[in-house]
Amino acid sequence: MCSLARLDGYRSAMNAASLPIDDRWIRFGDFHPTGGEKEAAELLAGPDRPTAVFAGSDLQALGVIAAASEAGLRVPEDLSVVGYDDIALSRWVSPQLTTVHQPLRRMGEEAARIVLRLAEGETVDTLRMDLATHLVVRGSTAPPPA
Repeated sequence: MCSLARLDGYRSAMNAASLPIDDRWIRFGDFHPTGGEKEAAELLAGPDRPTAVFAGSDLQALGVIAAASEAGLRVPEDLSVVGYDDIALSRWVSPQLTTVHQPLRRMGEEAARIVLRLAEGETVDTLRMDLATHLVVRGSTAPPPA
C-alpha cells in the first residue's frame, strides 16, 4: 500500500505542475539497493533518460546512485536522486541523500500502542494512521543540467 501511496503522490505532483506522466518512468521493485540499481540502470540506458529519480526508499536511492555512477553520471550534476525514509545512512553517503523524512520511531510507538490496546481487549477505531512527513534537502539534488 505504501508503494501505491507514493505513486499517487508522484502523479499528483506531476499533475499539479502540469507535467506529463510517462508510464515508462514508473518502476516497481523491492525497497533494497539491488532493486533500485536494476531499475535505474534500465531507466538511465534509455534514449530519454530522466534528470531526476524519486526512489521508493533510501536504500533504493543508494542503488540508483550506484547505477548512475556505473553509467558515468554524476549525482547531482547529471542526475538528482531523492529517497524516502530518512534512515541514518542517508546522512553518511556521498553526496548526502535528499529524502522524505518519515517519523519511523513514532510509527513504531503508535503501532505498539494499538497492539497493547488490542491485547487488553479494547476495540480500536482504525488501524490506519497518517503521520506527517517532510522533505530533507541534502546534496543529492540540484537543478537539471542545461
